[in-house]
Amino acid sequence: MNATMRKYLVAPLFVAFSAGSVQAADAAKTGTGAAWPKGHYAALNNLPDWGGVWVLARGRPAPGAAAPEQPKFKGEYLARYQAWQNEVRSNNGVVRKETSNCMPPGMPNMMGTGQYPVEFLFTPGRVTTLHEAWMQTRTIFTDGRPHDPDYEGGIFGHSIGKWEGDALVVDTVGIKTITELGAGMKHSAKLHITERFHLAKDDPNQLILEMTMEDPEALEAPYHRTFTFRRERDWNLVEFVCAENDRNPVGADGITKFK
Repeated sequence: MNATMRKYLVAPLFVAFSAGSVQAADAAKTGTGAAWPKGHYAALNNLPDWGGVWVLARGRPAPGAAAPEQPKFKGEYLARYQAWQNEVRSNNGVVRKETSNCMPPGMPNMMGTGQYPVEFLFTPGRVTTLHEAWMQTRTIFTDGRPHDPDYEGGIFGHSIGKWEGDALVVDTVGIKTITELGAGMKHSAKLHITERFHLAKDDPNQLILEMTMEDPEALEAPYHRTFTFRRERDWNLVEFVCAENDRNPVGADGITKFK
């Protein structure tokens, strides 16, 4: 059991040792935190309508449009990316993987995964994103808590958000370095992601995500990406169990290998 799990299993009286714990204790006293939803559902009616599921809209750039922004790496991260590019060229596009074939992409790439839809669930004190791809689930706390200083890191990171009008602004830290900014693009443990979700002004069936990634160790400057999603009211997420079809590789000698 890690430190974060232990903290939330003890009584609120004994968890006020950090800023995050104080916030959790205050929420427990007043019953306003994400863990105390009863009596707070009516307020959700004031939030924007993000019902249905959302699919990433992809299309060819307009003629004459600027090329998509690319991250500006520095130091060892630039050298690692260049080495990865050289390996791709020399091996006809085949490169070694550092994770299993069934490893979910995590942040930030989970927010821009091709044809697989995303669903947003609004509950008091949190927004939950459900991703069909790898059946990933991401929690964004909106109950006013700060980042958890005891968080030990994960592929989704620790996300806290706030509503600015009809826009959800999300701050994420604590992302494990096994995730990537893009294919072969590594980051440090100091990666900090800010996201702004909002419906398009002229089309309520378009959701816009503006993402800014900052990493003082890996990037020369902030890296920006914008995603546009289209709404499908009558779709539902389906199972995506990668391990169900996962198989141990068979070597050139015909013997099954084990990882």
